[in-house]
Amino acid sequence: MPIQLLTRTILEETAQRAAASPRRRSNHNFHSGPADNPHRFFNVLLEGTYVRPHRHSDPPKSETFLILEGAAAIFFFDDDGNLTQRVDLSADGETFGIDLLPNTWHSLAALTPKVLCFEVKPGPWEPATDKEFATWAPAEGDPAAPSYLEGLLRFEANAGPTD
Repeated sequence: MPIQLLTRTILEETAQRAAASPRRRSNHNFHSGPADNPHRFFNVLLEGTYVRPHRHSDPPKSETFLILEGAAAIFFFDDDGNLTQRVDLSADGETFGIDLLPNTWHSLAALTPKVLCFEVKPGPWEPATDKEFATWAPAEGDPAAPSYLEGLLRFEANAGPTD
């Protein structure tokens, strides 16, 4: 099919899958498979989902997020795992998206009950090399992950950590 419509129905179906997922997120791909370039997809994140800090370094890949509904925080880290910056993105705000350069340590968290995003990044997708996960942050499913996420959320946008 030469076109695909990006519809609210697709977003809501993706949100329903996210609600049923233990990870509290789901995506809907518009690209036809892992070998495609670029990858284009809706990503729905529900409040409380934990995205382990990671970067796209081998091969180096940039990544773009646009918030279509809701609000999210994106966090940036140095190579030692120090949180260096938080940027809040909101569908209704001045800053509704972000474009990341390759090799940028990042994570994101939902600030509203549901966040609907559109993402674009280069393909192909190779599970073994798509993301380099931070060894200094807990893995998904680790009992320490919720506390780590709470700590990230206490870091104020464009400021230092809070008490």
